Amino acid sequence: MADLNPIDFYNLDALFSTEEKAVREQVREFVRQEAAPIIRDHFRAGTFPQELIEPIGEMGLLGANLQGYGCPGLNNVAYGLILQELEWCDSALRSFSSVQGSLVMYPIWAFGSEEQKNKYLPKLAKAELIGCFGLTEPDFGSNPAGMATRAQRTANGYVLNGRKMWITNGTMAEVAVVWAKLDDNIRGFVVEKGAKGFSAKAMHGKLSLRASDTAELLLDDCHVPEDAILPKSDGLKSPLSCLTQARYGIAWGALGAAISCYEEALRYAQGRIQFGKPIAAFQLTQEKFAGMVTEITKMQLLCLQLGRMKDQGKAHPAQVSLAKRNNCHHALEIARTGREILGANGIIDDYVCMRHAANLESVKTYEGTHEIHTLILGQAVTGISAFE
Repeated sequence: MADLNPIDFYNLDALFSTEEKAVREQVREFVRQEAAPIIRDHFRAGTFPQELIEPIGEMGLLGANLQGYGCPGLNNVAYGLILQELEWCDSALRSFSSVQGSLVMYPIWAFGSEEQKNKYLPKLAKAELIGCFGLTEPDFGSNPAGMATRAQRTANGYVLNGRKMWITNGTMAEVAVVWAKLDDNIRGFVVEKGAKGFSAKAMHGKLSLRASDTAELLLDDCHVPEDAILPKSDGLKSPLSCLTQARYGIAWGALGAAISCYEEALRYAQGRIQFGKPIAAFQLTQEKFAGMVTEITKMQLLCLQLGRMKDQGKAHPAQVSLAKRNNCHHALEIARTGREILGANGIIDDYVCMRHAANLESVKTYEGTHEIHTLILGQAVTGISAFE
């Protein structure tokens, strides 16, 4: 009988196609050679590693599961594996790619005109343009329907007024997909950097996602032309469909962070000698690893089946919520457990567990909090909404 792989306990590798594995290995090599050696310093400094943007675009990692317009057109499992490998390094890398692909490119692809698709998507796919997604506001996060941002028609376009908070890629972005109420209906707008009345302000003091670019968007009588509106966007269901795409990627990304912490803790425990033997030999430590490998295996199975259903057009948003909720929760627990195994060394940023734990506090919160996804699942199971 072959030895079990502690990172792939149920041999899921056999269920991936040759193309899926090739994509994963390409990104894995890039992450380990180019991203992992520099991410600690960027986390310390609170800066995004912009030197990685060009190669990420050249590798076709942005909007990788979209078809046409210069997008790679990979299946959703391959796309998930990309995000798993990026977040193995740091949540900031997956957030950058996820926002660009799921929250900027996807709404243009799904709700934009042909002119908008041809203008923006090829450049976004190659990272020649960076985008951000403006939905969350200072007073409306879990309840985006209450947004205060408003759009008014003018003789030659629209005027937008409002504020958006916690915007990933915000200060780097040359284009922003902004959601606003127009005649009491939520619509999407593509706002270009330099538009009159539009600005982005970096948010400081973060203890999580420190290597991510996080900003506040200010729309003060922001003038945009008539062709800035996404013509097929219609109501809250439009931005929520974008969030469903992003939440799918987060489920894979959280898995990558969990694997990173598990690998580090396992190596450490096998080499750390106390009382004359490796700490991996102690029953209490082995209990931790039993729990970690069980949850990682469940996370892997969830992601794979969800990806296959998504490729078949059969994935329900509540199924995406289940994977996002489960994987973020258990990834955070695994990061914390890994830090415990590392002992005092675990609080030093030479090790990754505590950095992942800090990041996962945000990942568990954004794109729908743990509690919001709990209510989504409750409604799906019982048929009764607990939101109102």
